Amino acid sequence: MGLLDGLFGGGKPAIDVGAAAPEFDLADATGKRVRLSDFRGTRAVVLYFYPKDDTPGCTKEACSFRDSYEAFKEAGAEVIGISSDSEASHQKFADKFRLPFTLVSDPGGSVRKRYGVPATLGLLPGRVTFVIDRAGVVRHVFNSQLQATRHVDEALGVLRRL
Repeated sequence: MGLLDGLFGGGKPAIDVGAAAPEFDLADATGKRVRLSDFRGTRAVVLYFYPKDDTPGCTKEACSFRDSYEAFKEAGAEVIGISSDSEASHQKFADKFRLPFTLVSDPGGSVRKRYGVPATLGLLPGRVTFVIDRAGVVRHVFNSQLQATRHVDEALGVLRRL
């Protein structure tokens, strides 16, 4: 975490390495329900919380995940992006940037709260990535509002060590 993230970050997420990842049941861009438990025993999950569809930092982050998506699949992981944007917004965002991974809608931010993703300056939803192993245990947490593309490198590095 850089100096600016220390100033503009919202603190430490409530869920830490070694904890069981909280379950969720949210709709993807097509309305299909996605649950963390759907992946238990079969794939690791890279769950990344981001502030808003189609904004500069979030677009850079999503495109970075897109460009490395094959590496995530080879590492045995599924990528899931999560924000409070609507399913329709996610669909437009995914189509516009050809995002091959799942985006889920967390209206009201209840899952964000369960994971304890802090807000930046108390206003902007935080940018935090959780690497969750096949057993549903959090193996890595990366919190950086300003280093959007570093989330990909952090997650891949951890997956390759699992």
